[in-house]
Amino acid sequence: MLVAGAAAARAELRVVVTTKPIHALVAGVMDGVGTPDLLVAGTASPHTFALKPSGARAINAANVVFRVSAAVEPFTVKIAATLPASVTLVTLADAPGVQLLTQRHGDTFQLGDGGNSAQTRADDGHVHEPGHDPGHSHGEDAGGPDGHIWLDPENAKQMVREIERVLAAASPDDAARLQANAAKVVSEISALDVELQAMLAPVRATPYVVFHDAYQYFERHFGLSPVGAITVRPDVQPGARRLAELRRKAQDLKAVCAFAEPQFSSKVMQAVADGASMTFGTLDPEGALVDAGPAAYQRLMRNLAINLRDCLTR
Repeated sequence: MLVAGAAAARAELRVVVTTKPIHALVAGVMDGVGTPDLLVAGTASPHTFALKPSGARAINAANVVFRVSAAVEPFTVKIAATLPASVTLVTLADAPGVQLLTQRHGDTFQLGDGGNSAQTRADDGHVHEPGHDPGHSHGEDAGGPDGHIWLDPENAKQMVREIERVLAAASPDDAARLQANAAKVVSEISALDVELQAMLAPVRATPYVVFHDAYQYFERHFGLSPVGAITVRPDVQPGARRLAELRRKAQDLKAVCAFAEPQFSSKVMQAVADGASMTFGTLDPEGALVDAGPAAYQRLMRNLAINLRDCLTR
């Protein structure tokens, strides 16, 4: 009876996660302890997600809720203001050691721009900026941090450590298991990093364009050479004059591939690619095409690398 009671107490750890990439990291840390709930499932985007009553109930009953940031998941802003005191909301963009890149401005980047402005959140909780931003791009919140932090493996490892710390505090009886799981996940991410570095090495200097600027963490970490983004707002389609301008710009930049995203119409990117004599590919930065679960992070990152390599070597 005592053993059964202890098992029941451990099973009461209830965790909710907003998006697939960080859900995968949380699920890996919780292996053998519990299964976290995922809010933004399927092909939904966290930028436009509307919370359902079932999701609200799960959040209110949770011990811990993990999100990236208010900017990445705007629907969590109201949630944060009304959470019961029993629920801990964790913003992983604020985790110690996570490096934040400033949003780029404009629609053209410097070739091979790996020196973008970076912000690192230190253990004291302050943000340190080691340089300025030489690139020219854009983002959903121009001038603020880019929210796609999971696309840098080093950030992912820092988030895993923060996830383990928070969950161990919420369930001390499971601390040893959580610590061992976190160490395993960090080791797997390190191995994945080595694999992707080798995969992408042959195409690091090859220029390409993307639908919108969602990849600078990935590009900076792996030393890639994006030269531009098609749109500032992915939900607004460019007109005929803008398409013609983009084709000319893509040709001038000598881009060899144009990448769409699964959540948005690919017709614009196909039109740009065909007009500029480029090949056409798809990148999935949020895991819309990946099944949720502990393996989702590795699949998302590997798919990005494979799709980049394949399109850039055609």
